[in-house]
Amino acid sequence: MITAARGPKPDAVAASAVDAAREALLALVAAGEVGEHLGAVAEGERVVSHHFACAKKGYRGWVWAVTVARASRAKQVTIDEVVLLPGDDAIVAPAWVPYKDRVAPGDLSPGDLLPVEADDPRLAPGQSAGDEVVDRDVVREATFEVGLGRSRVLSLEGRDQAAQRWYDGDQGPESALAQAAPDTCGTCGFLVRLAGPLSTLFGVCANGNANDDGRAVSLDHGCGAHSEVQLAKRHQPEPMPEPIVDHFSDDHVESF
Repeated sequence: MITAARGPKPDAVAASAVDAAREALLALVAAGEVGEHLGAVAEGERVVSHHFACAKKGYRGWVWAVTVARASRAKQVTIDEVVLLPGDDAIVAPAWVPYKDRVAPGDLSPGDLLPVEADDPRLAPGQSAGDEVVDRDVVREATFEVGLGRSRVLSLEGRDQAAQRWYDGDQGPESALAQAAPDTCGTCGFLVRLAGPLSTLFGVCANGNANDDGRAVSLDHGCGAHSEVQLAKRHQPEPMPEPIVDHFSDDHVESF
């Protein structure tokens, strides 16, 4: 089978040079690693790549590609390159992901540093944005005079990303723990409210017996350690029996 990759008509001489392509391939790899001829692809004017099945162990679905070219008016082809390419069913490594996008919560060890890029869209200059809904002119004036404040704060994009990540995580309403909870965190006495825009969706759990102690939880999250949870009667401990008062004392002992 001959196909055109970029539209040019396949060169007849180059397309028929199957034996020359196989010979060039066998000069580089063992004969047992080369399978049947799978077809040819027209790469350009008088340039054709011949594909051979790869029989090498561990490379199922890969193909050998031998590119041949013919000069104008030449009757022979020359070998351009021999490469091993993944086919449609080949097992290949996943796409490369930069380290900063692969780091997950819990990956950092004591002493590890994870610098933030200067143009990180999750952050904005401290003098131009803030966590609180207040007059920005007042913030600028106060921080300028007393020298307080942070150089950068969460941008709207960074805040929205954090909110979505928390809401979709284990501390959101869709977790198995929340689905089985008797009530939501929004009605729990152990919830510590946040300040700023995120306070409308999240708080911090302050119940030392709960799985989410010290973590940001959505108001519609929940767990079995809710402050108002009550056990059903069948689950309550058996009541203690009535106490028995022992009146036995020295006054009731006869003297002998």
